[in-house]
Amino acid sequence: MILSIIIPTYNEEEYLPVLLESIKQQDFRDYEIIVADANSKDNTVKIAEEYGCIVVEGGMPAVGRNNGAKVAKGEYLLFLDSDLKLTEDYLAKVIYEFKMERLGIAITQMKPLSKKTEDKILHDLANLFMISVEKIKPHGAGCYGIIAKRELHECCGGFDEELTFGEDTEYIERLAKKERFKVLRNAKIGVSTRRLEEEGLATLAKQYGKSTVNDFLGIRTEASDLNYGFDHGKEHISKHKLDKIALESEKLDRLKNSYDESKQKINTAKVYLKKAKKTKIRDKKVIFYCICGEGMGHAIRSSVIIDRIKDKYDVYIFSSDRAYKYLNEKFDNVYKIGGFNTVYINNKVSNTKTLMNAIKRNPLNIKEGYEELYKKARKLSPDVIVTDFEIYATMVSKLLSIPLISLDNIHMITQTAIDYPPKHQGEMLKAKGVIKSYVIKPKIHILTSFFYPKIKPKKRAVLYPPVIREDILKLEPTIENHIIVYQTSKESVKLVEQLKSLNEKFIVYGFNKDKTDENLTYKLFNEDEFYNDLASAKAVICNGGFTFISEAISLKKPIYSVPAIGNFEQTLNGFYVQKLGYGEYHEKMSPQKVEKFLKRLSKYQKKLAKVKKTNNDGIVNELIYRIEKYSKKKLK
Repeated sequence: MILSIIIPTYNEEEYLPVLLESIKQQDFRDYEIIVADANSKDNTVKIAEEYGCIVVEGGMPAVGRNNGAKVAKGEYLLFLDSDLKLTEDYLAKVIYEFKMERLGIAITQMKPLSKKTEDKILHDLANLFMISVEKIKPHGAGCYGIIAKRELHECCGGFDEELTFGEDTEYIERLAKKERFKVLRNAKIGVSTRRLEEEGLATLAKQYGKSTVNDFLGIRTEASDLNYGFDHGKEHISKHKLDKIALESEKLDRLKNSYDESKQKINTAKVYLKKAKKTKIRDKKVIFYCICGEGMGHAIRSSVIIDRIKDKYDVYIFSSDRAYKYLNEKFDNVYKIGGFNTVYINNKVSNTKTLMNAIKRNPLNIKEGYEELYKKARKLSPDVIVTDFEIYATMVSKLLSIPLISLDNIHMITQTAIDYPPKHQGEMLKAKGVIKSYVIKPKIHILTSFFYPKIKPKKRAVLYPPVIREDILKLEPTIENHIIVYQTSKESVKLVEQLKSLNEKFIVYGFNKDKTDENLTYKLFNEDEFYNDLASAKAVICNGGFTFISEAISLKKPIYSVPAIGNFEQTLNGFYVQKLGYGEYHEKMSPQKVEKFLKRLSKYQKKLAKVKKTNNDGIVNELIYRIEKYSKKKLK
């Protein structure tokens, strides 16, 4: 179960049905409701039971909430007061944002269950205050939708039952020291104004003002200090004060009407100007998706993501070389830009040749980047740019102040605490420098990886399993008598030739040819045939390419990895293949080592059998969430 909703009550027969009915109307269904009742004298318990709630013994609010949490089965606890009302899709929005933001404790904003202007203004001010101090002093204006991880609640000992006032804020502060706190932005909860009506604005302002100041001074406030009670108090606002509030309300209404009239005139003028400029009002956000053209891994991964978001957004795709050709066959609005490629000689990175090639191509690359990416960005004004390690995306993002989101596997090197062979430290430092120059200060790094080191402190990054093509996720793997060899570098021909000495059948992809040479069957790339060959292989031999390794792991295929020398990312992938027990990583191809590897397949198959099957839903939802959060413009 995902959610346990906990509601402390005392004589709430008037308000509780409204809350329970609003919960019942939610589309989100994976919850239980626990009512902690403090010996009500009215029909509160009967109403709770009629709605199918679990009823436990309550007391003061802190006691009731803790008692409810003790029997809760949900992964998350949502604490509500009984006089609230859930807004449309409240539960789904709360759970989604809470999980996406990796929170331990959070509170929702308030929306008054009143049409009075002064009520709306007061609650907007309270929301603004909570948001403004959330990083300085985690704070909650009453128990208006506090959500916490159940394990964090239990670890911190729940609410402090000794406190007679402010136990909710104290609870938030204490849990926020352990895990991240935030005032949720996407959901507001309907809040009763009964205390305002019963006790008056002046009394409440005095109560909450004093308690808030005390909180910031580190002084705990007692209920007796504020004449506050769980039964909502007995002192009511005087007729004189009511008349005074009524006069102030009339002034606020007149002010609001004047503001609304001015706002309407401004909006009418804006529409007129837009029509005059013949500018279409968007019905979808515009996303620029920029993809590194080197190899096929970036393009394959990005095509999976783009296919999932292309109906929700207007997606424009920019890439180079083979990646451009691959994506252009699958999608509309694909544009070719310049790119840089690593040069290999004898399966080793040639830094000199790579640099010379980059210098030679740079003028043309800049021209292509300007003509296609920069000019189109000026014309279409994208809401967000997503980059899969494409260098010009950063430049355009900074020049035009467009939010940038990074989604790739390469930033595992800069954002996480990786292990790697110590002798490759120099390559690691060089790789870090290059990576940091390609993608500069995005809003978020969405990382995808088959290994899961910790994200470094203070890094804005989230980590998901590898993006796997949907057709591969559907495959049922078998074990036949062939081995897949996947190499994309022409310099790897000599490596593959060595396999002729082995009494094994090899199917070779990546050399763009179709022929048989003794025990080597070279095939042109055809996705359907490739899927079937990979799904039925008994093992794979490859370089250190992330996408192919991830797909092999997904299909439980033991891996013999020979990373290109000097390519730290490939070395890292091969290193983790061996570290996790999914196969072996060697710096050179050797028929003898391949033969020994094949004798140990059962060992690697046992490790691979424990790999959990994943899908792409998590990373797609993460990207959509970040696009909505960071979008440059809101739709009209």
